[in-house]
Amino acid sequence: MRVSFATQPAPGVANEDYVLAIPGLVCVLDGVTAPPELETGCVHGTPWYVRRLAARLALAHSANPSGDLGGLLSVAIADVRADHGGLCDLRHPGTPSSTVCMLRADEKQADWLVLSDSPLVLDHAGAVEVVTDHRLRQTSTRERRAVAAGTAPVGTPEHRAQVLALVEAQRPYRNQPGGYWLAAATPEAGQHAVTGSSPTAGPSRLSRAALLTDGASRAVDVFGLYNWTGLMNRAEVAGPAAVIDDVRNAEALDLLGEQHPRGKAHDDATAALAIFSAPEGKS
Repeated sequence: MRVSFATQPAPGVANEDYVLAIPGLVCVLDGVTAPPELETGCVHGTPWYVRRLAARLALAHSANPSGDLGGLLSVAIADVRADHGGLCDLRHPGTPSSTVCMLRADEKQADWLVLSDSPLVLDHAGAVEVVTDHRLRQTSTRERRAVAAGTAPVGTPEHRAQVLALVEAQRPYRNQPGGYWLAAATPEAGQHAVTGSSPTAGPSRLSRAALLTDGASRAVDVFGLYNWTGLMNRAEVAGPAAVIDDVRNAEALDLLGEQHPRGKAHDDATAALAIFSAPEGKS
């Protein structure tokens, strides 16, 4: 597995995305931004959380490289919970959290995990599959529709109030049965991730995969710059940074969200592309 990646913060803010790439494993994390009006109960903040979670995932994988991915994530979440050192209220519904998109591969099989809204795009020898976790989008539908309607320009007080109402409406459903799951302070979340496996050999083998935060996937699902195959082609030919550049250009052309309603004018964006070589002697 050959991995390339790029990550870029939204202009003027700290990057709450993170990439972990070590032999056999690549993981993309998207920290959940807390509006400044809302408390989190934590003294560390979201960038600290995503960096620490990535480090703990690397350690968990190194200790058990063939372990169940959901189990590895649960271990990492528990370890980061301890890293807070008793300084934070980890029962707070706004405690720092992150999406997780993870891919582990060897010469026979790739295992993957998706938790919340960072999609994984799989190319099975030309047949493209998008792995997503829709549970977040199934909560707080009224508030989500208000943001998606685009009635208030991005950045205006009315729009900020809509986004704040959405975040407040989502919090009671976080890491709850019947709600949605994130990596935060509840190790059980690892067992609720969307998981699966794909062969890396044979006629329907996995040939490439893209791991994206929603700031990068908006190239397809917000701006419609290309389809998922086009995104992988763009990343393979020009590099993952080109996908983010395309997003930034599209954002700049519609800063107020008049053509493409969204929660933020800009978002942290991360894209990783994994290319799988054909088995020796085959193409």
